[in-house]
Amino acid sequence: MMEISEVARNTKLMIDGAPYTVEEVNFVKPGKGRAIYRLKLRNLFDGMAREITYHSGDRVEEVSVTSHEMQFLYEEGGHYVFMDNETFEQHTIDKKRIGPKALFLKEGITVSILIMHGRIIDVNLPKFVELAVTASAFTTKTDTVTAQQKMITLETGATVGVPAFVKEGDIIKVDTRTGTYVERTGTKK
Repeated sequence: MMEISEVARNTKLMIDGAPYTVEEVNFVKPGKGRAIYRLKLRNLFDGMAREITYHSGDRVEEVSVTSHEMQFLYEEGGHYVFMDNETFEQHTIDKKRIGPKALFLKEGITVSILIMHGRIIDVNLPKFVELAVTASAFTTKTDTVTAQQKMITLETGATVGVPAFVKEGDIIKVDTRTGTYVERTGTKK
């Protein structure tokens, strides 16, 4: 247990049997009475946001979460298999647990996995990934006159809006936090 005044951003707390990460701490000192701490939290199991108010002197339970670098190996039957880079132990995660992040998982990519009590609770992708374009809409010369975007499909199945000059076979950099195109980095050999 820890004092509420010790809680900071990115602290992991156990609340009502679920682990949360602290996204924001707001401290308010009213004229009378105890100080108030308003916490913005995100559930590590389902990603839902929550706000809770505490008073000075309240105690909260801190959770021990470890981070491991793992390599994504393959997807099979709705499960994703990762290998710990230190122990070479393989871990399987259900597709639902990864959610939309799965659209940017490419075989061989290294990710950061959060583990609590031997259970995987979150997969953190690198900020940017480079993926090949597998399908692209046809464009004409007049399409490049204005700054329009077209939808393309990437090797992982994700669809992203890109400038008209991007074509099938190109390699593009994608921001995994927003799912948006950053730049074209080359072409597939």
